[in-house]
Amino acid sequence: MYSGAGILAMIDGVAAAFVLAGVALLLSGTALSVYGIVAVGLAAGAGAGSLVGPALGLEAVGPGVAAAVGAVVGGLGSYLLVSVAVSLLGFAVGAPLALAALSSSSAAAGWLPEWGGAVAVGLVAAVLALVLTRWVIAAITAVVGAALASRALTPEGLLAARESLTLEPLLFDVGSPTFLALVAIGFLSQFGFLSLGTLPRLLFPRRREDSRATR
Repeated sequence: MYSGAGILAMIDGVAAAFVLAGVALLLSGTALSVYGIVAVGLAAGAGAGSLVGPALGLEAVGPGVAAAVGAVVGGLGSYLLVSVAVSLLGFAVGAPLALAALSSSSAAAGWLPEWGGAVAVGLVAAVLALVLTRWVIAAITAVVGAALASRALTPEGLLAARESLTLEPLLFDVGSPTFLALVAIGFLSQFGFLSLGTLPRLLFPRRREDSRATR
């Protein structure tokens, strides 16, 4: 049996892995091309496996096995059918993102406008993915990477969604300045408009000016 400290260490390790995976997707999702989509497919498949596992009667094998099976299916499917995978991931990312935005807005009151708007946005994202694949790959990896790196999506949230069988624990504030800033950084960096060398100068402009003044 695991001690309390051991369980906490495992949770912290998984949380750190989430953040590191988010940073990798954020900065190099498009550069990884197919591998970036496979990585998102692995993550989406693992999450879907852990959520759907109990409904399929897989409680006995444990959530880890269900997540592993989902990851294999998601990763393999993403690799074999890249264009279709990008389209499906566009829907899978666009719909929950729209649902999170609509649920926190007073413009769409009630479940029908919220879910209707979310499905509509997801379908638009799926269609755009077939036409503007590279742009949608950059958007998907930037959004998913930002959500993981900013800890908007956490292991605890996935476990809560798995237990409640709802998406509500996975919804977060899409208007958060941290999330939006990370999305912008990821999108720009993946298209070469922003490099790792320019980030310190953007984040610490005064330090650079001070160093020039002391010369």
